[in-house]
Amino acid sequence: MSRARRILAERSALRSGALTGLGQVLLSLSAAGAGALLAHKFGRTAQTDGFLAAYAVYSLLVLAAQAFRMVVVPDLTRAAADGRLGGESRAYGIAFLALAVPTSVLVAVFAGPLGELVTGNLPQSSANVAGRALEILVPAAFVQLLAALAASVLAAVDSYGTAALGFGVSGLIGLAVFGALASSVGIVALAWALLVNAFIALGVPILGLLRLKALAGRWPERLDVGPRLLNLLRGAAVPIALQGCYLLALRLASNLGVGSVTSFTYAYLAASTLVGATGFALGVISSAPLTRRGVDAETAGRHVVHAAWVSLTIVGAAAGVFALVGGRIVHVVLGNQYGGRVGHDLGLLVVYLSPWMIAWVGFVVTYPLVFVAARQRYLVPVALTGFLSMIPLGLGLRAAWGLPGIAIAIGLATLVIACGLLVAVDRRTLTIAIFGVARLSLALGAASALAFGAVALILSPAPAAVIGIVVYGLIVLSLRSLGLRDAWTYIRGLH
Repeated sequence: MSRARRILAERSALRSGALTGLGQVLLSLSAAGAGALLAHKFGRTAQTDGFLAAYAVYSLLVLAAQAFRMVVVPDLTRAAADGRLGGESRAYGIAFLALAVPTSVLVAVFAGPLGELVTGNLPQSSANVAGRALEILVPAAFVQLLAALAASVLAAVDSYGTAALGFGVSGLIGLAVFGALASSVGIVALAWALLVNAFIALGVPILGLLRLKALAGRWPERLDVGPRLLNLLRGAAVPIALQGCYLLALRLASNLGVGSVTSFTYAYLAASTLVGATGFALGVISSAPLTRRGVDAETAGRHVVHAAWVSLTIVGAAAGVFALVGGRIVHVVLGNQYGGRVGHDLGLLVVYLSPWMIAWVGFVVTYPLVFVAARQRYLVPVALTGFLSMIPLGLGLRAAWGLPGIAIAIGLATLVIACGLLVAVDRRTLTIAIFGVARLSLALGAASALAFGAVALILSPAPAAVIGIVVYGLIVLSLRSLGLRDAWTYIRGLH
């Protein structure tokens, strides 16, 4: 490749990653804003516990929808190379609708029992709110699935900006709708806002596809709705298992009393926001180029380590900040009902979720490699193993440490899944990735402890957090020879 073409490819990768990451940042900030508004408006009650239990089901389906982007992008990339993109895209859309319509109808019919199922031992008011929310949230999640398909079609032709715009803008508009309806409609207004969000996230990339005429072309010889659904469901097994671990964590938290589900949800939302933008963006933009060039065991292992450098650098800084001033941040963002001991404990929960953040980054950057390497047959066993491991881990660690124990348990279960995916790609990939990410985690953990811990010995928490970020950044820059420089160069050259 000539120098000029290499520079253009690097700029393309950076631009794609930046746009995708920016879209995720806007979406995450919108979710955080909605969470803050929910806390200020409705407090920390049985109703918030009920709604957030239903929201966990929505999150499960949305995570599956985002995972579908990883599942179908390799197929659609190959279809684009063969001139079959339009027909394949429409066939996948029909397959999605064949699942979405009957499922949404069933949820509407059985909303009451489902509300009771997801809220467990919480009061009846929690179950009532959860049932009402599920009737709206499940269709909204399936619209997000169609939006993910549209974004995947764009990714197959190396177009990322339109989908990023759609997801980012949809979050902001959804937040505005929630703010406008909260007083009159009540807590379920957030469900209606998420439905509006979903339709905008779908509409923007659809317009982009129509402009590119990417949906044109003949139909495939056979629609194969059943096989396509089975392929998607198998591909979504691991993300569903991960979200199943989260649902199980909420179920375990519900036995610790009113407010525990809400606290754990906000901590999980904060942790997800910290790793979502970079990790997810790298997973999305790497699928198509890696499909075209192919990967071997060593290339896959190095890909995981390089991608982890970028994401986990943020985790180290966040853990230090939340350890020092997490309670104050929670109090300011969520309101007076999250002050004092409640806010302090919630802030520390984010720190306890650090193992989950490390494991989740491992998952999100490894997951596309499974499809690139065509190793999907291992997905269901990995998913079952990870989810089943959460049951004894959650029960045992909850009995020992309460909510912090549940946070550690979900981190360990996610690590089981991430390691399973690495084995699915290749055992050599597991070895390279485990040693590389372990070394990276220890280095960044030590940098965070040194930067924030040392400064905290001589300054009060707030100024220590600010100075600690600066010191941490300087330490990380000094460590760039250990892999950060190589990681940056690798990501720039992904396209």
